[in-house]
Amino acid sequence: MSRSIQEKIDLTVNWLREKVEESNTKGLVVGISGGIDSALVAYLIKRAFPNNSLGVILPCKSNSKDRLDALEVAEGCEIEHVEVELSEVHDQLFDNVKKTMERNELLDENNNLRLSDANLRARLRMSTIYCIANSLNYLVVGTDNAAELHTGYFTKYGDGGVDILPIANLLKREVYEWSRYLGVPQSVIDRAPSAGLWEGQTDEKEMGTTYDMVDDLLEGKEIPKKDQEIIERLHKRSEHKRRVADAPPVF
Repeated sequence: MSRSIQEKIDLTVNWLREKVEESNTKGLVVGISGGIDSALVAYLIKRAFPNNSLGVILPCKSNSKDRLDALEVAEGCEIEHVEVELSEVHDQLFDNVKKTMERNELLDENNNLRLSDANLRARLRMSTIYCIANSLNYLVVGTDNAAELHTGYFTKYGDGGVDILPIANLLKREVYEWSRYLGVPQSVIDRAPSAGLWEGQTDEKEMGTTYDMVDDLLEGKEIPKKDQEIIERLHKRSEHKRRVADAPPVF
């Protein structure tokens, strides 16, 4: 007999508490982006630790709508939250890196500066969250769902660099189901999934397929060959993200 959403949420909340107890930490922290995945996680950790959970909002050359949605999430679940503006830090570091590469003649037309820029934002955000988490002795909670983990749609050592992943086994459609059930703001539920990496960027546009297609594949359903090939290519290309760093055998 399948469990109800409430039962699954209760089990997840209990699991979060167990992880904190096992790690001898005091609570949980999550970066709130304004997207549905981080919104759901914020609602879950607030339930698990009403007095020891924290949301961190991290604008980094972001669309102002992202910040407003993140604030609505924080206020909706009544989680304590802080905001750290990273735009200036990002500009200084990225400009310094570019100038250093130019000076050493390492830049050419083959360099993917847009991806480098986007990944730096994700890693700066996670470094900031860990700085806060370490200060409080909290665990850092990740927001990746099953579809993102399968396709590698996360930044290595950015949003992928976390302590625990409470929604890692949820399909994207289940993320929406749980979010509606818990009362996540409708504006967040309605927005197109986006990592906010650059203006106009959306997850599905970047992946070249849809979350529905990924969910169907993970459920063992038949999907169009074109989508299957895209998803399989994404999965294979991102295998390194799902493993610990390789090391040579003992000789």
